[in-house]
Amino acid sequence: MVDLSFAIDPVYIATIFIFIIGLQRMSHPLTARSGIVWAGAAMLIATLVTFLTPDLTNFALIAIAIVIGGGLGYIAAKRVAMTDMPQMVAIYNGMGGGAAAGIAAVHLLGTTTAATSTLAVVGGLIGAVSFSGSLIAFLKLQGWMRPRPITFPGQQVINMAVLALAVVSGILILWQPSFIPLSVATYLPLFFVLSLGFGFLMTLPIGGADMPVVISMYNAFTGLAVALDGFSFATPNYAMVVAGVIVGAAGSLLTLLMARAMNRSIPNILFGAFGATEETGTEIQGSLKPIEADDVAVLLAYANTAIIVPGYGMAVAQAQQRVKELADLLESKNVEVKFAIHPVAGRMPGHMNVLLAEAGISYDHLFDRDEINPEFPDTDVVLVIGANDVVNPAAHRQGSPLYGMPILDVELAKNVIVLKRGEGKGFAGIENDLFYRDNTRMLYGDAKESVGKIVQALKKL
Repeated sequence: MVDLSFAIDPVYIATIFIFIIGLQRMSHPLTARSGIVWAGAAMLIATLVTFLTPDLTNFALIAIAIVIGGGLGYIAAKRVAMTDMPQMVAIYNGMGGGAAAGIAAVHLLGTTTAATSTLAVVGGLIGAVSFSGSLIAFLKLQGWMRPRPITFPGQQVINMAVLALAVVSGILILWQPSFIPLSVATYLPLFFVLSLGFGFLMTLPIGGADMPVVISMYNAFTGLAVALDGFSFATPNYAMVVAGVIVGAAGSLLTLLMARAMNRSIPNILFGAFGATEETGTEIQGSLKPIEADDVAVLLAYANTAIIVPGYGMAVAQAQQRVKELADLLESKNVEVKFAIHPVAGRMPGHMNVLLAEAGISYDHLFDRDEINPEFPDTDVVLVIGANDVVNPAAHRQGSPLYGMPILDVELAKNVIVLKRGEGKGFAGIENDLFYRDNTRMLYGDAKESVGKIVQALKKL
C-alpha cells in the first residue's frame, strides 16, 4: 500500500485556513450560512485525511461510528425546530467535550510522557465538565428539568470540594505514588466521575435566563479541551490544536460580550443563582390594559415610524414569516420599520438574527441596542413580540434582580404594543414594569395568530 502519510500535515494546515475563513464568514448574518459550509467542509477533509495515519487500525469501527454519528446529526438538524436550536447546540457541544475527554482517557491508558499526560489530564477535566454541564443546560432548555436555579445549603463548598478531589485524582494519575498500590486504571474512573460531577453541580444553580452565556462558555471549554488533546499526542495534531484554539477563543470572547450585554460578571452568572428567588417588596403601579388587533392596525397605519422588538415568544410561535409580511405591508404604507435586536434576546447568541434572516428580512433593517435606543423617544409605535426581560424597565430600579442590565428602552416610545401569550413573567421570573405603563397595551394570544390578525386588519384600512 502506498504511504501517503506525508500529505497529512499539509492538508491539516489547509483545513486550518478553511476553518478561519468559515469562522470569519459566520461573523455576519448575510454570510453565516456559507461560513458553516466552509467549516463543515474543512472538518470533512480533516476527518478523511486522518485515515492516512500510519498504523491506524479498526477502520471498520471508525467508519461505522462516522456513519451513525453523521446520520443522527443530519436527521436531527433537519427535524429540530429553530426554537429548539439552543438545546441542540448545547448537547452537540457537550458531545464535543465528551469526545475530548474520551481521547484524553485513551491517551492516559497508553504510553505517555509527563508533559503529554499533564495536558491529557487537564484536557480530560475540562472536556468532562463541558460534557456534563452542557447536558444539564440541554435538559433545562428542553424543559426536562426545572429551568430555575437549583440550590441547596453549602452548595458552593461542595462544588469546590468535588473539583478539588477531581484535581487530586488527576495528580495521582500523573504521580502514581508507590505507597498507594493502585494503577492508572483505578484512578482514571474516579477522575472522570468527579469531573463529570463537578460539571453537573456547577450548572444546577444557573437559571434558564443565563443559559445562552453558559452554552457559549462550555463551547469555549470544549475548544480548549480539544486543543490540549491535540498537544498531548507524541506528534502534535495541528488541526486539533488550531481548531480548538479558534473555538476556545471565539467562545470565550462571545461569553464575555454576552455577560457585558447583561452587565454582569462571569462569576455572578456562575455562582449568583440568578432567578432562584422572585423579587418581593415592590408594588408595581398601574394596570394591564388589553387591546384588540384592529386597534393595533389603526395605530400602525397612521404611524410614521415603527420599531419591532422580537423575542423568544416570536420563535416559539414561528411568527417570523408573518412579521416579515407585516413589515412589508407597513413599508408599502410609507411607515418606516426597524427591528431592535437585544444581544441576549432568545436562548442563544444571534437567535433573533437567524430567525429574521430565515424569513427574508434584510440585515439593513436590524439594529442593535446601542444603535436603536436613542430612537425610541421619537418612535410612534413599538411592537414587542414575545420579548420580556430585555425590555423590562425594572433594570433601571435599584433593588431589582435586573438592576444594571442594559435593556431596550421601549418604554420611552409614544405607544407600546406587547404581543404576549398570557400574563406570565419572563424567563428570569421577574414582573415586567413595562406592561403596566400608561403608554403600553397588551395584545394577548399566539404571536403568529396575533400578527396575522393585524396584517388582515391593515389590509382592510
